[in-house]
Amino acid sequence: MPRLALYTFGVLKSPLADPAPLTREFYDIGEAVYRKIGQHPGYLAHAEAADGVQGLLFDADWGVWGEFSTPAWYGKGRTVETTALAATLSLWTDLRPAFDAIYTGLHREALNRRHDWFERTGHPNHVLWWVTDDMTPTWQEGVSRLEHLHEHGVAPQAFTFRHSFTQDGTPTRIKGVGPKSDRAH
Repeated sequence: MPRLALYTFGVLKSPLADPAPLTREFYDIGEAVYRKIGQHPGYLAHAEAADGVQGLLFDADWGVWGEFSTPAWYGKGRTVETTALAATLSLWTDLRPAFDAIYTGLHREALNRRHDWFERTGHPNHVLWWVTDDMTPTWQEGVSRLEHLHEHGVAPQAFTFRHSFTQDGTPTRIKGVGPKSDRAH
């Protein structure tokens, strides 16, 4: 059965190594969010570096998730001291469980604070696509699909929660997400 891949990307206002309280708060909330999401029904896996060093993204060993990559529009640092981004890559059973994990509970609380931590870039911050059950998405694939979404809009190979597609490429809507909720955002 196909699985849903989700790639998220955001440019932080300050580097991950910044000792300021706001950065520490972002880390603390992020760790708690990951624990909660990992227990959510429909969650299958997410990319984790084999060495688990916090803040090390570009030189980490990501195993089957491939080499870490960023969209072309990311122009900040790539060292432990200068990296100013947050990215995730995860697998889900379906749209609804992924949506519920992202837009409810602790992660929703963090989203409400996103403007404290993230720059407004004018680029999409997430992309979804379907993968076969024997495939693990890579960082490069997530970046490619996010860039495709930005350049060409939604399509079966690169879509958003708001404008989704089924595994066979048919447009679909997640109940509670759509024209009425568009006005609420």
